[in-house]
Amino acid sequence: MQSTQTQTRINETKTTPSMLRTITAITLLLLVVQYLLGMVANLFIKVPGVHPGALAPEYFSGVVQGVAWALLHSQLGLLLHVVVGLLLGIASFIMLGLAIASRRRAWIATSILGWIGIVGAGFNGASFLNYGHDFSSLLMSIGFILALVSYAIGFYITG
Repeated sequence: MQSTQTQTRINETKTTPSMLRTITAITLLLLVVQYLLGMVANLFIKVPGVHPGALAPEYFSGVVQGVAWALLHSQLGLLLHVVVGLLLGIASFIMLGLAIASRRRAWIATSILGWIGIVGAGFNGASFLNYGHDFSSLLMSIGFILALVSYAIGFYITG
């Protein structure tokens, strides 16, 4: 019985870094796609000044309303930008959980920084959608850079 438990732990420790590298590669690819979709949205899509969530007095309910509006009623470029952003949020959360399960400091550190970057970019993207402040766009791009660099470093140093 003891050898079965030991074998299971050995298999888990071998699988988790492999899964982390795979999810990291997918996340890096999604980040590049997200960057390009963000450029399309920035250059070719005009977000209306009045939509659900726009100028919301309470930020978080405004975020939910604005993102829901973008998912259901926005132009294709913005819709794809929001969908990929949500996928990145899910991927970063999964990656953080796997990193903690792996108990490897490099993965944990890079996953935390990447998660902070993606969450920061996402909330500032929603803020830009609802309030239109250029500063939110700047913070969104800083979050993107933090996530991209963090995951790239994690992928490189754990390879």
